[in-house]
Amino acid sequence: MSAGGGGGEKTEKPTPKRLSEARKKGQVAKTPDLGAWLGLGAVVAVIPMVIGPTRVRLEVLLGSLSDVAADPEPARMLAALAQGGAAILPAIAPLLAVSVVVAVVSSVAQGGFVLATKALKPNWQRLDVLKGVKQLFSAVNLWQLVKSLMKTALIGGVLWMTVQGLVPALLSGGGLTLAGVLAATTDGTASLVKIAVAAGVVLAAVDFAVQKAKTAKDLRMTKQEIKDEHKNSEGNPEVKAAIKGKQRAMSRNRMMAAVGEADVVLVNPTHVAVALKYEAGRGAPRVVAKGSGHVAARIRERATETGVPMVSDVPLARALFAACEVEQEVPMHLYVAVAQVLAFVMALKKRGAVLGLHANPAPTAVEVPDHPALRGLPPVSSAS
Repeated sequence: MSAGGGGGEKTEKPTPKRLSEARKKGQVAKTPDLGAWLGLGAVVAVIPMVIGPTRVRLEVLLGSLSDVAADPEPARMLAALAQGGAAILPAIAPLLAVSVVVAVVSSVAQGGFVLATKALKPNWQRLDVLKGVKQLFSAVNLWQLVKSLMKTALIGGVLWMTVQGLVPALLSGGGLTLAGVLAATTDGTASLVKIAVAAGVVLAAVDFAVQKAKTAKDLRMTKQEIKDEHKNSEGNPEVKAAIKGKQRAMSRNRMMAAVGEADVVLVNPTHVAVALKYEAGRGAPRVVAKGSGHVAARIRERATETGVPMVSDVPLARALFAACEVEQEVPMHLYVAVAQVLAFVMALKKRGAVLGLHANPAPTAVEVPDHPALRGLPPVSSAS
């Protein structure tokens, strides 16, 4: 399938969600060789700092062994063992601490702190024999084999060069004392370790680059996967549109039901309709329904069906439509105009002539706010 289609070719970069899930699974580019080589180098650097004090403590310990041999009491032997542990522990503890710190720092530097909780869960697919056989001949295992051969060749080459430099000196210096031989060997070993660590770090850097490229390739996504993830996280647009449509329909039905309990419906008379209800003790009159176009026509039909009086007042109807939302009280600057309409409706009720459409006999000039639904309508006039 082509990369441009919506199919299965992984051509897209992983999304942040995909990267986060991969981190939880422990799928992060790392190489254990970096921590191993750096840890070895750190240990070699720390050894000279601890070997001097340790040698002094061991000399004191060896001097006390003659007393233990002369009087081998269990208590004295246990004390000698404790003294030996106290002499060796200060040398071992810094080496272990440095190794742990270097391992943690190198791991965090490669991919941050990763708590791979999902990697701890049992996965029966790992027991798939056929899949395991296929992985034996994969590019990853081929690289691991090449890397092992490179490490072996590296260490062997460094060892050969070091020994090659030491042998002539040792063979030609027949008069060297034991201390001289040990010093020459120590210097050669130190050089061997330094060169091996430097080369190992370079090899680990190459391995990290390979692992990073492999991880990035494994995490790439198809265009369909990105679309599915977007739908799952943001919601299917079609479903969301359907839900919003149902919500609007339910809200409109509630609004139409409220028209039957309104005191008056102010109309444009054809473009806009606003239903008002006043309840003593509950503050100012409030808008219980409003609409333009088709919704305004339904409000007028509902008012006719339920016997709610309709009053034609173009400026006031437009002003209320623009200034108020449903269930919102009438603003203060429209109190007088609304009060006049309600007084007019009460007078109609007393005469028994409340049904139908009525023109406001004393329309009040009000300022009509700008509103998108009112743009393009005929200019405001005092007559309907």
